Amino acid sequence: MKLEKDVYERIIENLHDGLYFVDRNRVITYWNRAAEQISGFTADEVIGTSCSQNILTHVDSEGHNLCTGMCPLAATIADGKPREAEVYMHHKDGHRIPVSVRVSILPGRNGDIVGGIELFSDISNRAANELRIKELEKLALLDNLTLLANRNYIEKEIQIRFEEKRRYNIPFGILFMDIDHFKKFNDTYGHDVGDVVLKFIANTFVANARPFDLYGRWGGEEFIGIIRNINSPELEQLGNRLRLLVEKSYIIHDNKKLYVTVSVGATVVNDNDTIDSLIKRADTLLYQSKAAGRNRLAMG
Repeated sequence: MKLEKDVYERIIENLHDGLYFVDRNRVITYWNRAAEQISGFTADEVIGTSCSQNILTHVDSEGHNLCTGMCPLAATIADGKPREAEVYMHHKDGHRIPVSVRVSILPGRNGDIVGGIELFSDISNRAANELRIKELEKLALLDNLTLLANRNYIEKEIQIRFEEKRRYNIPFGILFMDIDHFKKFNDTYGHDVGDVVLKFIANTFVANARPFDLYGRWGGEEFIGIIRNINSPELEQLGNRLRLLVEKSYIIHDNKKLYVTVSVGATVVNDNDTIDSLIKRADTLLYQSKAAGRNRLAMG
């Protein structure tokens, strides 16, 4: 059965996965509707640009910028071999979202390689978070700016985790995170831009959260992650991944990239802990990170 060109186009435009084409120089030549929805960038904004020009700027789990080196798409164009990977894409709003990418060559009429094709899927827990937001709104436990749990809800959740540990011996940990030099950032760029930063950092946490963890805004520029069923090495790895994702994220303001970093205090609950002692220890570790130079994690 032979399909007409317009049928192919309708199929591609209605895919649930993002799809884009690039030429051999990795200049984007096609961008479908799902790519717009996942990334926040419209086709008009990206077609004709290189993906490294303030657009996707993929990073890996260690924060390495893939667009300036041999990314999976570039490697496939070079050797013709299809590849799969999980990377972190820059969203137009500033945060990083995890995506599963599959890349293959774009063949020419003579079978030569004229470019590449990337198909990408959003693997964040967006649906679960939207449901959580609706539940928190009903209970007045939502931070209105970031759409994260507020301080009241964080305290209730920690109490539940203590009860879960007492009854079932399921451990949990705390990530206490603070934006570095945020007052100076607000003074320089204004509180409206500061609010955009707070939201993109919150979205970074949400997009990269496990389904059973919770992130909330403790107050001001402070955030807390409540991480279930985890040990110290795993908590340190998770905290550092989030820290790197924030470091590699940015917003565009007056045609300029603006970056921020976070310092982190990470700790796993002890048998003799209370909510106050757990939070105080995480807070102390956070300020150890600040004292050591910021944009780092202290574990204890």
